[in-house]
Amino acid sequence: MSRRLVSLTLDTLEDLPRRCRRCVYWELDPVSADRACAAGDPGLEKEAWVSQTLLEWGSCGKLAYVDGMPAGFVMYAPPAYVPRSMAFPTSPVSADAALLMTANVVAAFAGGGLGRMLVQGVARDLTKRGIKAIEAFGDAKFGDDAEDDPTRACLAPADFFLSVGFKTVRPHPRYPRLRLELRTALSWKSDVEYALEKLLGSMSPETLLRPVRPAPATRAMG
Repeated sequence: MSRRLVSLTLDTLEDLPRRCRRCVYWELDPVSADRACAAGDPGLEKEAWVSQTLLEWGSCGKLAYVDGMPAGFVMYAPPAYVPRSMAFPTSPVSADAALLMTANVVAAFAGGGLGRMLVQGVARDLTKRGIKAIEAFGDAKFGDDAEDDPTRACLAPADFFLSVGFKTVRPHPRYPRLRLELRTALSWKSDVEYALEKLLGSMSPETLLRPVRPAPATRAMG
């Protein structure tokens, strides 16, 4: 099974689940989001937001593929690009952090570590830009009222964030704000990395980097 992580672009945007591809819950303020949905094509607003964010700020999402199939994604941006970020009782996001807006793993691929892989991909990207932390608004009651309010699915469960290393920085019975220090995220080791280190741990750097050459022949001593 092959797994790979790619950055969100206008091309890979089409690999988001259809519902997420047309969702502008995070990208627009509540009034504008309702207006876009009423107009019938919020997907255009989504594309415009991704295009503007890519041009002005850079990568704002990651997609995970398993054997070539889209299996999950995350989206993130500075809070100034995310109007909905001010609509929570635990707002605002800290000045030194980017906001992880949403995280989603296709049900068929759940439980395989893709969530952690996606978050670590975000951490690597943001560290290169000098950002110190990721913050997120978790849903502590995820799924309880999904039928009554489908937009709740635009948030990720608070338990997911806690499971991948986030800590609660502002508690709330429904929408806690959580934070992951990037230096913590980048210290993770996957099971594969750990196994490889154990396998190669007894080998010297010279052995790993240089081809082994046959020893020169020596003349037998009489």
